[in-house]
Amino acid sequence: MNVQLRADADQIIRHAIHAVQPNEAVFRALRDAELTGRVLLVAVGKAAWQMAKAASDYLGERIHRGVVCTKYGHCMGNIERIQCYEGGHPVPDENGFRGTEAALELTRNAMPEDTVLFLVSGGGSALFEKPLISPSTLQNITQQLLACGADIVEINTIRKRFSAVKGGRFALHCAPAKVYQIVLSDILGDPLDMIASGPACPDSATTQDALAIVQKYGLQLDENARELLSLETPKKLDNVKTCITGSVRELCTAAAQASYKLGYEPVLLTDQLNCEAREAGRFLSAVARTHANQQKKLAFIAGGETVVHITGTGLGGRNQELALAAAPGIEGLPQVAVFSVGSDGTDGPTDAAGGYVDGDTAAQIRRQGWDIDETLKNNDSYHALAQAEGLVITGPTGTNVNDFSMVLVSG
Repeated sequence: MNVQLRADADQIIRHAIHAVQPNEAVFRALRDAELTGRVLLVAVGKAAWQMAKAASDYLGERIHRGVVCTKYGHCMGNIERIQCYEGGHPVPDENGFRGTEAALELTRNAMPEDTVLFLVSGGGSALFEKPLISPSTLQNITQQLLACGADIVEINTIRKRFSAVKGGRFALHCAPAKVYQIVLSDILGDPLDMIASGPACPDSATTQDALAIVQKYGLQLDENARELLSLETPKKLDNVKTCITGSVRELCTAAAQASYKLGYEPVLLTDQLNCEAREAGRFLSAVARTHANQQKKLAFIAGGETVVHITGTGLGGRNQELALAAAPGIEGLPQVAVFSVGSDGTDGPTDAAGGYVDGDTAAQIRRQGWDIDETLKNNDSYHALAQAEGLVITGPTGTNVNDFSMVLVSG
């Protein structure tokens, strides 16, 4: 392993994630907010605790009561007047359903003069859920969507149809109270109705769109699910005001600033990366090979969100798979590294945020008896990268604004 490149990568990761913490973003949004009556706080998603804590620090006793629905391990302590619930992600579970029910109960009798302060971040699709189908059926459909390679917009288009809170239905539940929604975006282009499946946003997708996705991926649905698929979601909401804050572009900018301070010349390739993780890894390794003999330090940045088509039974995530796919392409290049990280600190069902590889990684993995092509087919990037100290582990970060991937060339 190139120790200096790994140290630079770790420093860039720390700086970039720190720069997109939601605290200041929530403060900015609240400065412009008109909050009347009782303020009922509901925060959902992987960054829910951090967003709720920022709101509590800013508003104090203005918050009447609140509920946080977030992922296991993401609650970082008690917040006064706010109940915290942890649940399953990316597949919803009973604990997540309980947290959602608590939020619905909190807002059930809200008055016209009250304000529901709704704090939304990525992961809310799984963590904020009251299913209209059986939990086992919902979990089965979610697993089908994750395994088939559907992107996040396609996944959320389907999930909305089976939910009592998604696709604008939570905002309808809160009426006649006003909803002030602060959104930390984790989807390219910031489509409001897709972030956390749009609980307080009119749904732009139609039943025809949903049926087309079912046909495209050959999803297996029971009769009840098919009937729900034909029901249209709300297309207009009159009680919601929204402020979008945070994005993958800010994440990429922070990564560029951090690399510049370390002496690299940063180059933004894209903040709209949206393809198979393996293909992205191979592309970044090609970028690395092209520039490997430059006499200056370069940092190429790509932000966005890739997808994984699950063909095996291994353990990993899209960022780990991207990194592992890049390893053969940069093998033998001592001055090159590729890494990819999820800003929320989790990548797939693992404790890693992503993966790191350099010119030594492929050989290290092979010496341990691993075949990289077969490992990718089995989606077992986690265990392969562990053989070469290639896992990036940050723990929960408190934010969620997509992923970023980088090529470092040390010159």
